[in-house]
Amino acid sequence: MSQPPAPAAEDAAANTPQSIAFEGFADARILCIGDIMLDRFVHGQVTRISPEAPIPVLRIASETLMPGGTGNVAANIAALGGTAVAVSVVGADEAGGALADLMAGRPRLEARLITAADRETTVKIRYVAGSQHLLRADRESGHPVTGATAARLVEAVRENLSSCGAVVLSDYAKGVLTPGVIGDIVAAARAAGVPVIVDPKGRDLSRYSGAAVVTPNRRELAEAMDAPTDTDSAVADAAARLARRDGLETVVVTRSEQGMSVVGAGGPAAHLPARAREVYDVSGAGDTVAAVLALGLAVLGRGDVAAVTKAAQLANLAAGVVVGKVGTATLTPEELAAAVHEADWSRGEAKVHTLSAAQEIVGRWRRSGGRIGFTNGCFDLLHPGHISLLRQARAACDRLVVGLNSDASVRRLKGQDRPVQTEAARAAVLASLADVDMVVIFEEDTPLRLIDGLRPDLLVKGADYTVETVVGADRVQGWGGQVLLADLQPGHSTTATIARLRSDG
Repeated sequence: MSQPPAPAAEDAAANTPQSIAFEGFADARILCIGDIMLDRFVHGQVTRISPEAPIPVLRIASETLMPGGTGNVAANIAALGGTAVAVSVVGADEAGGALADLMAGRPRLEARLITAADRETTVKIRYVAGSQHLLRADRESGHPVTGATAARLVEAVRENLSSCGAVVLSDYAKGVLTPGVIGDIVAAARAAGVPVIVDPKGRDLSRYSGAAVVTPNRRELAEAMDAPTDTDSAVADAAARLARRDGLETVVVTRSEQGMSVVGAGGPAAHLPARAREVYDVSGAGDTVAAVLALGLAVLGRGDVAAVTKAAQLANLAAGVVVGKVGTATLTPEELAAAVHEADWSRGEAKVHTLSAAQEIVGRWRRSGGRIGFTNGCFDLLHPGHISLLRQARAACDRLVVGLNSDASVRRLKGQDRPVQTEAARAAVLASLADVDMVVIFEEDTPLRLIDGLRPDLLVKGADYTVETVVGADRVQGWGGQVLLADLQPGHSTTATIARLRSDG
């Protein structure tokens, strides 16, 4: 059976990255190339204004050093259980030595730092009072790498390319990723069949031509395409034109509080809402997105639009976690798993619809080429027999809609002591299942009104029915659909389970 059609803008929020196994991160090896910097955070408290000038006086309490730029991408990959190989250029100075020491002390992080005597290591110093940034001071040279340094950089990439499942280019416009270096790396990666993910900088995005994924923010996309990006449709149009112009497989547009959009050269856009609860610090959020995108594509083993959309869903959740932290932060697999679980719960709530809303959504699915399946029941106490039926139904269609008897309907069918769980609880449990794409509650004794309203291509019931006794079978067959009688799991029934509970009590 085919995979579900790519999500349209309106229902992309209902998708979560369940198909990406976190345990696969341990086998992922990612090559990270680009500008590296030393991030220095000076933390303290402000209790007075300086008598010398109208500025706050920061009483310093602590200082923290972190690898920034491509170093932070690599740190994120390592923190999530993958192996990162960081390739960059530093100066022959104290900051370059500090970066080498920082990265050497991190497990699953391999640094390939090239020392150039003619460069100064980039240092960003941030002064922070509580969670409030007061000032950032940068020290950098930023001139492009040339000659032997550029050649050594590309050679280090080629030496490590065959062992890596994805490449990340982190461009902070500090001179490491020149057009020549980018072209050589993209060409080598394409020849090796390794997807390249680019975190870009500047107006000229054509320098990344041929990459698998480019991740501009909304402003960068607007400047690069000289086009508005203030709405979902405008973002989708500008990103699709960028992909076609530069031979990109996918463009992932990061849109701050509006989340992100995933757009291919010709397919529909997926707009993913932001997941941040509270934003304390956006430092390094783009690095986290690039890291998780790369891990996701390495695990999935491909870089097409469908794979990028799944990885972007995971990256979107990860970004929502790190912006709730202070500093150039990373996150753990446990934190990412918790975010996925929370999104799954929200997604479950979003999958429960009225018939009128369901008709609109099913219409979109059908226009995208999806085969719509339908089954129904009380689903009072979910058991393995239910799971088996739903799994068989979902395997035979692209989208599965479950009609759920309301509480009043169940009482009429099963008696006044049923249901055990309310319709809201039963709907939430069903909607949390990956095999269920939508739940619609109905008040009648039969789902005939839902079947007529949704016109499914496939009607599924258990093998204890015959085709002639399945409600709505004649309707579905009449418009060219099919009826599937799913195999039953013997020994499982809600009535028997309730009887055992009562006898044990």
